[in-house]
Amino acid sequence: MAAPVNIIVDSHVWVEDPVDAWVDGEVSRINGEEVHVRTTNGKTVVANISKVFPKDTEAPPGGVDDMTKLSYLHEPGVLSNLATRYELNEIYTYTGNILIAVNPFQRLPHLYDTHMMEQYKGAAFGELSPHVFAVADVAYREMIKEGKSNSILVSGESGAGKTETTKMLMRYLAYLGGRSGVEGRTVEQQVLESNPVLEAFGNAKTVRNNNSSRFGKFVEIQFDKNGRISGAAVRTYLLERSRVCQISDPERNYHCFYLLCAAPPEDKEKYKLGNPKDFHYLNQSNCYELDGVNDAHEYLATRRAMDIVGISEEEQEAIFRVVAAILHLGNVNFAKGEEVDSSEIKDENSRFHLNMTAELLKCDVKSLEDALIKRVMVTPEEVITRTLDPVAALSSRDALAKTVYSRLFDWLVDKINNSIGQDPNSKSLIGVLDIYGFESFKFNSFEQFCINFTNEKLQQHFNQHVFKMEQEEYTKEEINWSYIEFVDNQDVLDLIEKKPGGIIALLDEACMFPKSTHETFAQKLYQTFKNNKRFIKPKLSRTSFTISHYAGEVIYLADQFLDKNKDYVVAEHQGLLTASKCPFVVGLFPPLPEETSKSSKFSSIGSRFKSQLQSLMETLSSTEPHYIRCVKPNNVLKPAIFENFNIIQQLRCGGVLEAIRISCAGYPTRRTFYEFLHRFGVLAPEVLDGNYDDKTACQMILDKRGLKGYQIGKTKVFLRAGQMAELDARRAEVLGNAARTIQWQIRAHMARKEFIELRRAAIQLQSYLRGIYARKLYEELRQEAAAIKIQKNFRRYIGRTSYLSLLSSAITLQTGLRAMTARNEYRFRKQTKAAVLIQAHLRGLIAFSYYKSLQRAAIVTQCGWRQRIARRELRMLKMAARETGALKEAKDKLEKRVEELTWRLQLEKRMRTDLEEERAQEIAKLQESLHTMRTQVEEANAAVVKEREAARKAIEEAPPVIKETPVLVQDTEKINSLTAEVESLKALLSSEKQAAEEARKASSDAESRNTELTKKLEDAEKKVDQLQDSVQRLEEKLSNSESENQVLRQQALTMSPTGKARPKTVIIQRTPENGNVLNGETKDMTLAISNAREPESEEKPQKSLNEKQQENQDLLIKCISQDLGFSGGRPVAACVIYKCLLHWRSFEVERTSIFDRIIQTIASAIEVPDNNDLLAYWLSNTSTLLLLLQHTLKASGAASLTPQRRRTASASLFGRMSQGLRASPQSAGLSFLNGRGLGRLDDLRQVEAKYPALLFKQQLTAFLEKIYGMIRDNLKKEISPLLGLCIQAPRTSRGSLVKGRSQANAVAQQALIAHWQSIVKNLNNYLKIMRANYMPPFLVRKVFTQIFSFINVQLFNSLLLRRECCSFSNGEYVKAGLAELEQWCYQATEEYAGTAWDELKHIRQAVGFLVIHQKPKKTLNEITKELCPVLSIQQLYRISTMYWDDKYGTHSVSSDVISSMRVLMTEDSNNTVSSSFLLDDDSSIPFTVDDISKSMQQVDITDIDPPPLIRENSGFGFLLPRTE
Repeated sequence: MAAPVNIIVDSHVWVEDPVDAWVDGEVSRINGEEVHVRTTNGKTVVANISKVFPKDTEAPPGGVDDMTKLSYLHEPGVLSNLATRYELNEIYTYTGNILIAVNPFQRLPHLYDTHMMEQYKGAAFGELSPHVFAVADVAYREMIKEGKSNSILVSGESGAGKTETTKMLMRYLAYLGGRSGVEGRTVEQQVLESNPVLEAFGNAKTVRNNNSSRFGKFVEIQFDKNGRISGAAVRTYLLERSRVCQISDPERNYHCFYLLCAAPPEDKEKYKLGNPKDFHYLNQSNCYELDGVNDAHEYLATRRAMDIVGISEEEQEAIFRVVAAILHLGNVNFAKGEEVDSSEIKDENSRFHLNMTAELLKCDVKSLEDALIKRVMVTPEEVITRTLDPVAALSSRDALAKTVYSRLFDWLVDKINNSIGQDPNSKSLIGVLDIYGFESFKFNSFEQFCINFTNEKLQQHFNQHVFKMEQEEYTKEEINWSYIEFVDNQDVLDLIEKKPGGIIALLDEACMFPKSTHETFAQKLYQTFKNNKRFIKPKLSRTSFTISHYAGEVIYLADQFLDKNKDYVVAEHQGLLTASKCPFVVGLFPPLPEETSKSSKFSSIGSRFKSQLQSLMETLSSTEPHYIRCVKPNNVLKPAIFENFNIIQQLRCGGVLEAIRISCAGYPTRRTFYEFLHRFGVLAPEVLDGNYDDKTACQMILDKRGLKGYQIGKTKVFLRAGQMAELDARRAEVLGNAARTIQWQIRAHMARKEFIELRRAAIQLQSYLRGIYARKLYEELRQEAAAIKIQKNFRRYIGRTSYLSLLSSAITLQTGLRAMTARNEYRFRKQTKAAVLIQAHLRGLIAFSYYKSLQRAAIVTQCGWRQRIARRELRMLKMAARETGALKEAKDKLEKRVEELTWRLQLEKRMRTDLEEERAQEIAKLQESLHTMRTQVEEANAAVVKEREAARKAIEEAPPVIKETPVLVQDTEKINSLTAEVESLKALLSSEKQAAEEARKASSDAESRNTELTKKLEDAEKKVDQLQDSVQRLEEKLSNSESENQVLRQQALTMSPTGKARPKTVIIQRTPENGNVLNGETKDMTLAISNAREPESEEKPQKSLNEKQQENQDLLIKCISQDLGFSGGRPVAACVIYKCLLHWRSFEVERTSIFDRIIQTIASAIEVPDNNDLLAYWLSNTSTLLLLLQHTLKASGAASLTPQRRRTASASLFGRMSQGLRASPQSAGLSFLNGRGLGRLDDLRQVEAKYPALLFKQQLTAFLEKIYGMIRDNLKKEISPLLGLCIQAPRTSRGSLVKGRSQANAVAQQALIAHWQSIVKNLNNYLKIMRANYMPPFLVRKVFTQIFSFINVQLFNSLLLRRECCSFSNGEYVKAGLAELEQWCYQATEEYAGTAWDELKHIRQAVGFLVIHQKPKKTLNEITKELCPVLSIQQLYRISTMYWDDKYGTHSVSSDVISSMRVLMTEDSNNTVSSSFLLDDDSSIPFTVDDISKSMQQVDITDIDPPPLIRENSGFGFLLPRTE
């Protein structure tokens, strides 16, 4: 990471800072090798130019997901990128194929849910955002494709999240190749369940972590040939054995010791344990408890974990007995014995602990004591027994404790592996290594030396892998890389492990000499490695030494190296424990070979550590490695805290910076041709103007700048260290010149603009002054005109006044003269009128007198004439009176008529009395009698009139007779009396007529009121019937549901054990709707039922009928197996099936096979899942048939629940008629056979459904849902590949960088729209197929609604997971594609598209957010309420942080909005279980049978023509349409 040489004034750089490690600033001055930097925190820093690094000012605001894409690959650039991403909760970052995971110290469940696993499954590495799942997926894919085992190395210091990362790896591998393990537990669960046990016996508190793993764990996930998990194994390496006997403050020993000391009282009493302070192996440190941890609870949890992994109660008892024995053994002390160099048990306390140790290990106390203080030496001549001094005895005690604990830990691991189950036939595996990281404390001892030795080994493996990846990259790009230097740490490994002469070899040698001390060991190291550049001798210490590791220098204290390294394999210890009476202890120490069991043999922990490490490296070398580096961002273990110094140290310890050094040794900067031309095309515009390919254009730009040592591959430009900075400096110079030109133009423009503004102001001022002058002149002219006008008006007023006075005088004079003339004329006319009036009166008087005299003369004349005429008439009357015979005859006729009239009057009176008694019943007779009587009276009147006329004529014709006869007077009186009686009868008749008329009116009024009341009563009856019907339908629905459930629950009981089992179906409760119940019966079925009840003697007719029925069923199945098509938009097959089943009464029988055969026919027809036309055909048929069944079937017994509530209409005539019709099965059957019983759905009759019919309906429902899902999934499969092409816009060619942008964009737009048009074409094809098969529009809408939801989910999730998709130009492209879908929805109409367009709301709002301008000015409220109300805070946060403008270079939302989003996300994470920002695709069935029943139109099945195959068959005559 050499510093660049192209640092100039005003360059943006990184400079070291004592607080923040690195801080950015701007170069203000350069003095030779000194650079003055003005930092962003306001300080001015002076630094050497070699320690100043350039800063990429064009880096994305959200950082890069792969740090090999950084323009400047150096330490501050890496640190800044990690800090930027960590602030955005992007905890994963790539460095090539190495994953860096920064512990967030908070729950991020959305990163690890199943939907996220689905996204990474099969995705290319680097295609999606960095994730631990991506590493696991690439390991799994390589294992499947190449058949080679893979390993994933998870490293990091304590608290960095290694264990959690390992859990996530195993979860994802179990998701890819999962298989249920023992007792329903997956292999992943079993491995994770073993963690509490291993942590209790292998973890301890260290300086930096309360739960640090003091061993390496390599989990092998084993796979079979099909890629399924077949087993697993846990391999442990490098257990820190020395910790059992020696610990330093403030650390602790292994957790199990403290857990056992906090066990329940009965356990502690059994093992004679107490306070941890009483035991030597625990009281070397003052730390006995952990904050927030209850050891008593952890003890019980550990016991439960042991139960889970299969450790029996007896084995647990033995395990903790061994642990307690180790504690007691540590309290056994020794004193000098009586002999020289001998020892003995120090005191009674030591004797007590010795006895307890022997009791717990179930061995002989004396044998235990001898094994601790005596040694047997075998020589060729004899066997010599010698005693040990107290120091050697203590070493022997500690060696026994370490050996026992190590064997116990190994036994636990073997037990766990046996519990999980291994696959001996597995050919491939994926190993996950979880091991402690590099450690460098204030005081470092033998444990840190071993750990760092392990990490040096792993770092060498890591360096080789990184270098190999570099080589593969160079080879892939076909560039020359032979001269690249490889950074290796073999010299450090030689310093530690080389034989002879390495530190471990010298340590073993010192341990074998009794007189060696840590000082002599240190001096030996100083002498041996005085010329080694990796070994440093401190100036102020005689027992410490420094090793220069890859991660930095570490000072080790050699004071306890010898004691911690000693690990004798003592034969006496082996023999002692082999002879134990405890089978568990004996199992820990199997018998040794003969040659090794006779004497003690020296063994060191360092050598054992080295051999185990070598075994681990061999295992890793046999696999393809993948690396995950876990980083702890802070030491307080809290979120949102990023400690730069801490991170830098971990990056060094994790080898990340070493990998960067390897990259810098070659070509640290790599850019694709497009990116290179996009960034540095301004250095040579003429190249972009020319017609060159990208590679040639890059070559010409580099040659023009005169760079040397670069390489151009097949797709990328590889630059040496410093060349990127040089190009950026040249680019900054060109951009600076361009900026100055722009500034010059802008300044000229601003000056001209200022001049124009000044000139405009002067013109405006002149205009204003001229306006004032003009207004003043105008005012003067106006005043002059006003004065002239006033004078004119005044003169006119004076003239008019004089004229008016003269006019008034003339008028007054004329008025007087005219009045005098008028009075004279009036007086003359008045006199003339009076004279005329007098003359008129006089003339009238004369005329009146003459008239009176003439009148009197006329009257006298008339009287005389009349007297003469009267005398003549008197003579004539007297002559007529003599004719008496004629008068008598007339009198007799009149008397006879009067008697008849009298009789009729009496009869009328009797009739009137009868009418009064029976008026209501005899209204019609009364009217008829009245009419007859009226006619007779009229005839009588007419006869009387005629007689009178005849009499009058006779009198007139008779000669005048002077003689008077008295008879005539009597007859005249009779006539008068009869006439009077007739008149009275007429009056009586008229009164009777009036009474009859009143009675008729009252009767008509009563009839009208009766009619109104009858109508009201009928309306009330109808309403009551409707209410009763509604109540009964609801009750029957409930009863149907209960009966149907009861029948289906008793499926196993109702089926015959000897009968054929029905195919298994998922029974879903459905509620059929009720219709009108018509108990129509056909003649054939009546015969069939009656025959079924006859005795067995009549079996043959029944058999023939069954055979006929079987033939009809076979013919029906054969018929519906063909494509019967549609009739008037109605599926023929469904209608034929329904008619046949209803006619055969198949719904009402307890056992039939027709339903199974129909279901099997449908199942066989849809076996080809890709034939969408056939699927749509059967979906239309099944939906129609299910609709008919829904309106027909009801569960048995439903109608009899509430008989008393069924209101009948028998009280009325119409009620009795309808009741009679209902009770007539023959008439109902005839109407049914004539085709009148089947009409619309409202006319369908309901039947009592038995179990087979209900099961058939459930199976039909299941097939409907299955066919619907197949059509939907087929469409998803067809458009899914196209969606991957639609989400990311094609890149613009380099020609558009300078000119021709619109043409290039048009070509790119056309290429993208082609994919969207392909999607629209698929949608049109499916819509055409579904419409051709008359699928219900309701189902079509559901299909497209779910398809658009799928498009929304896929596009939206891809947008959130791929940063390159969250760009401005990509938003424009996707928006154009969505417009195509909107146009399709408009063309498809709402009948078929429905609300499909609304399902795209997430992607529409996300794309709308990408393409809006001035995002930094938008507030959070505007974004969440107006722009994107549907998107969650997590989704908006993700889009805002990933957004980048590749078109105009604008920024995303402001930092305040980002901070507000982060606060809301934190609150949401505390309140909700999951905060996933991804959408889930809903693949459920979005409707029920009731929904179909309500949404589908009524089906009229009366006029469906039967298919030709069954049309001529007599058994299907009922299918033929009947005319009314």
